[in-house]
Amino acid sequence: MADIETTVLFRPVGQKELDLIAGTGWTAFPPRLSWQPIFYPVLNEEYATFIAREWNTKDEASGYVGYVLRFRVQTNFLSNFQVQKVGGASALEYWIPSEHLSEFNSKIVGHIEHIATFRPNEEDRA
Repeated sequence: MADIETTVLFRPVGQKELDLIAGTGWTAFPPRLSWQPIFYPVLNEEYATFIAREWNTKDEASGYVGYVLRFRVQTNFLSNFQVQKVGGASALEYWIPSEHLSEFNSKIVGHIEHIATFRPNEEDRA
């Protein structure tokens, strides 16, 4: 059997989402909430780090903590979606419609890895 070509992606998440991912054995992302029409994995660690550090640590819904996750997805599945540029040169992400998240999860190869944690500085909490 030939090796499956994969693409490395990243995902910035807060505490609740991290807990749900851990609950799957680090193999899947949780369903989107009703007000979240897309799932957006990002294409590089730099952008994921920016979101986790600058946004998640300031967000009550994220538990004021940001995590960066790394994972691999079958490249042939991703070819169904266009890369979206949403800001600067590194702000690249896929927009996976929420109704495709289950299929997306089935195309993850291996486990989702937790590679970084960001918490607000003490002066940020004042």
